[in-house]
Amino acid sequence: MEALIALGVIVVFVLFLLARSVRIVPQATASVVERLGRYSRTLTPGLALLVPFVDRVRSRIDLREQVVSFPPQPVITADNLNVGVDTVLYFQVTDARSATYAIANYIQAMEQLTITTLRNVVGGLNLEETLTSRDMINSQLRAVLDGTTGSWGIRVARVEIKAIDPPGTILESMEKQMKADRDKRAMILNAEGMRESTIKTAEGQKQSQILQAQGNKQATILNAEAERQGQILRAEGERAAKFLQAQGQAKAIETVFAAIHNGDPDPQLLAYQYLQTLPQIAKGDSNKMWIVPSEFSKALEGLGRAVGGGGGTSDAGDGGPAWMRAERSAPREPTAAIDTSNWFDSNLPPAAEQPEADTEMTDTTPGALTVPSLSQAREEVAPTPSALRPPDSPPADNRPPQGRHPAGGQPPAAEPPPE
Repeated sequence: MEALIALGVIVVFVLFLLARSVRIVPQATASVVERLGRYSRTLTPGLALLVPFVDRVRSRIDLREQVVSFPPQPVITADNLNVGVDTVLYFQVTDARSATYAIANYIQAMEQLTITTLRNVVGGLNLEETLTSRDMINSQLRAVLDGTTGSWGIRVARVEIKAIDPPGTILESMEKQMKADRDKRAMILNAEGMRESTIKTAEGQKQSQILQAQGNKQATILNAEAERQGQILRAEGERAAKFLQAQGQAKAIETVFAAIHNGDPDPQLLAYQYLQTLPQIAKGDSNKMWIVPSEFSKALEGLGRAVGGGGGTSDAGDGGPAWMRAERSAPREPTAAIDTSNWFDSNLPPAAEQPEADTEMTDTTPGALTVPSLSQAREEVAPTPSALRPPDSPPADNRPPQGRHPAGGQPPAAEPPPE
């Protein structure tokens, strides 16, 4: 029984020795070993053996990059404003022995070093620069921390300013300032927009008025040119109409004279015509008195002798009118027939050949139309000689129509046009 107890004690003691002598170091960690109170070695990841009761593990150091967030710290800026700044520190232990023996608590040491360096850096900046210079503050903090913690076996990777909290009154003032600045910029932009809009509107109205004035000018010029051309054409038409009217009256008188001459009227017919003309002489609303001509009685006597009345003792030779005493000694020869082929020819050049027809009306405005002159337009609308002839006028080949020769005579030779 005693032997079993002793064997059990021995087994327990052996197991205890094994537990004290065998160490398993995890990856990314390092263990500092002391022998009899002095630094012996640093265990690397893996299986390690220690001397029981002689060697012991002082500390286990994490070799991974670590992140430490420090609480907000009050910092006074150059313009005497108290702001709260909290930072985030990224570091890594590169030497487990220095981190164990060179500094008692490297995290607390880095926190205090960060606070003092931050107060030193921010103390030289005002609030505006502090809020806008985070990169500069981060780089200065990292330079100071990395230079100091190198002897501790620690490498500072990055230092970040997580937040900068000004006082509440300052925040309210900043908000008001920001709002006022934005309102100012909005008013400036609105004023510039209204200015640009007014300028553009004025320029548009100016261009519109210029174009309208140019259009009115060109329209007035074109209307004046058209009125001038119209007056010229109307004057040409009136001149041709008067010429044709005078020519027609001349031809009518000539025709009447020829008809009377060919009809060979006797004195009795002339007396009868004279009597028929007398009522027309007295006709009129303004005639209050009618004077009978002295030749009226002579005409009645001649007419009486023509119808067989024997009244009257005087003969044609008693001082009567000459046309009543006239005696035809020989028959008259009929006059030649009148040629009417050129009655309606004014012998005037067409209006398109007038000097005024060569005036070209051109609009000088951009993109305007050009009105052609009359001489250019006559190719499209060519005037014809028959345009001025009545529907019943004879053809233009200087030949009268068949079967319509005046006085039943033969077609006479063409007369030259009147001068």
